[in-house]
Amino acid sequence: MPLICVCSPKGGVGKTTLTANLAYALARSGSKVLALDFDIQNALRLHFGVPLADGRGFAARAAESSDWSQFVLTAGGNIFVLPYGDASEQQRLALDERLAADEHFLTRGLNTLLNYPGLIIVADFPPGPSAALKAMSRLADLHLVALQADTASLSLLPHIENHRLTGEVLNKKAGHYVVLNQSDNRRQISRDVTAFMEQKLGDRLLGVIHRDESVVEANASQQSIFDFSPASAAAFDIELLAKKVAGILGVKIGDGTVHGKPTMSGF
Repeated sequence: MPLICVCSPKGGVGKTTLTANLAYALARSGSKVLALDFDIQNALRLHFGVPLADGRGFAARAAESSDWSQFVLTAGGNIFVLPYGDASEQQRLALDERLAADEHFLTRGLNTLLNYPGLIIVADFPPGPSAALKAMSRLADLHLVALQADTASLSLLPHIENHRLTGEVLNKKAGHYVVLNQSDNRRQISRDVTAFMEQKLGDRLLGVIHRDESVVEANASQQSIFDFSPASAAAFDIELLAKKVAGILGVKIGDGTVHGKPTMSGF
């Protein structure tokens, strides 16, 4: 059961879109993949065809339920989604408090999913430090830190290196890697930042995803980049990233298609 955490020290870097398309890419081999959303914005579901008005999710009832698999939706094929869902401020705070206070709380809630044979989990987190990210770091096999090819992201590299996201080493298993998003060869600053990141991070820079308008259009149509524009630069970059992730975690990657409408999964 490989568990991948996608996080970032700042918002607006395309972290949720990266999470969704990485999940699609990993599912193309036929493996079952669960996209798990810990961000209160509850936006990950939209990448898998869950309607905007559909408020189903785990956050509102997580504190009272010992099995969060009952909140999983299937998006068709071998893709599953566990949305954050609609939650009041009181429910959100209660969830964060339990995550921070009880080190076994997350394991209990996800136990069925963590033990589901062959399931790959790709989890999305809110920007910056969070109780969910710290709790999940104890279970995660790999962390991907999403940044953009800009000076704002560059200035936040020390936040990663100095363990400011969780207060400790980000990942003690397969490690943590940076993914540089929206690298734009037409802009000098973007080229400079990309070159600096490549030199600074070396093998820790696991992927560079080039700026591609197809990604925005795919998001608007609630499709993966592979379904919307399989020959696009972004599709190539994300496929390559998925293969590198799979290589680190020992997951086999192939070709396939994933599509359908979200229903209860039956986990």
